[in-house]
Amino acid sequence: MAMRFRLPRPSVAFFLQAGACTVVAWSLWNGGLTAPRTPGGSEQSNGATPPDAVIFNPFKDGAGDSSSAAAGIAPAAEPAATAASGGAAAAPAIPSAAPAGATGTPVRLAGAPGFEGAQLALSSIDVIVSRNDTLDRIFRRLKLNVADLATLRALPGLKAHLDTLRPGESLHFTHRDGELFGLNRRLNEAETLQVTRSGDGLRADVVASPLEARTRTVGGRINSSLFEAVEGAGAHDQTAVALADIFGWDVDFVLDVRSGDSFVVTYQEIWRDGHYLRDGPVLAASFVNQGREYRAVRYTDPSGVSSYYAPDGRSMRKAFLRAPLEFSRVSSGFNSARMHPILNRIRAHKGVDYAAPVGTPVRAAGDGVVRFAGVMGGYGNLVEIEHTHSITTVYGHLARFARGMRGGTHVTQGTVIAYVGMTGLATGPHLHYEYRVNGVFKNPQTVVLPAAAPIRAMYDADFQAHAVPLLASLDQAAGPMLVSR
Repeated sequence: MAMRFRLPRPSVAFFLQAGACTVVAWSLWNGGLTAPRTPGGSEQSNGATPPDAVIFNPFKDGAGDSSSAAAGIAPAAEPAATAASGGAAAAPAIPSAAPAGATGTPVRLAGAPGFEGAQLALSSIDVIVSRNDTLDRIFRRLKLNVADLATLRALPGLKAHLDTLRPGESLHFTHRDGELFGLNRRLNEAETLQVTRSGDGLRADVVASPLEARTRTVGGRINSSLFEAVEGAGAHDQTAVALADIFGWDVDFVLDVRSGDSFVVTYQEIWRDGHYLRDGPVLAASFVNQGREYRAVRYTDPSGVSSYYAPDGRSMRKAFLRAPLEFSRVSSGFNSARMHPILNRIRAHKGVDYAAPVGTPVRAAGDGVVRFAGVMGGYGNLVEIEHTHSITTVYGHLARFARGMRGGTHVTQGTVIAYVGMTGLATGPHLHYEYRVNGVFKNPQTVVLPAAAPIRAMYDADFQAHAVPLLASLDQAAGPMLVSR
């Protein structure tokens, strides 16, 4: 049996709604709906352009005119089509998009007819130089015009500033569609290379930024380490290392420093354009170690040689370093009856062991000639240096030697000769250091080190005139910590 369905009859409301929609659609089709009148009396569609306005679009060739550019109209839309009668807008303006990749800070280009005041976007790129990078490789990687690089290299005196890059340095480029508009490179602390594009092409200038040296005095008391005390006083690691270097012949900063030791240091800070760069040289310093005070002042003689001297003119520098590596710890001291950790028997330890990570630089304790550099039994890799006054120093258990280190090589005090390791009979990474006089082993931590030459008599008066005010700056300390400018 078939079933029949009867559709419901449309109501009167349905016909009224349908008629209203038809009227609205007909009005829209024939332009019957108009926008509210503007105060000037003209009708304007929502979002349309007034008939007397011209939109300038810098990304479309030939768009706009000089009047619109001068008025500062933003590049937002194409000109809208207008009706033949009354200039009424017939359709909303369609926004135009900038080319893909056009990023960066807009800059104004002056001098082009019809484009005065227009903003054309330039792309800005910062590049960190990698190892083996060249400007040619960077230009090609960034898809910059290599002809611009050739133009720069042809400028007088500029090639040397372009062909040698330093790994890690930063270069700043500005360009548009691969055409170079700017390049900034810091040549050194005081000079910057600036490349700009002007109406007649690329131009390069070396801009000087003079450095300013500010003298500062700080003081502090050591609780845990010299580095922390110096940082707490407001100075930086460079100054902590300088203090250790200046007083390192009298104080073993590995073993001798105690909680409660104190320091005062007058040094320079280097600034540029109002910004701090780094700590400069120490001018004068005082260090109190276990109740004994040491003082030093920096003096540059008329020949240009700088060194540190005690107030009476004695050189702070000794003929030998107290320790041949920086800031380690003593793992085994000089001992004539030590139980050997590997051989498990009593065996004299005729040197000092400094525990340090593998690869820590080892420095020559004094000026001399390398007698031996190679493998020697339980010492493992070893360097032996012969000095004046029948003194010999020995460095054992090394991981490797510094480049060029071989028998007959002349070395100066502080030169890196090798690196800490654990070769030979060693239970862990450390440096074994020996100090011998006429073949007799001496304790490197307590032996009296020969002094370097004092200040020359002809410079004594000039030294005293220079040293007195600097040493006076150290006396300004009235407590455990002082900061003065």
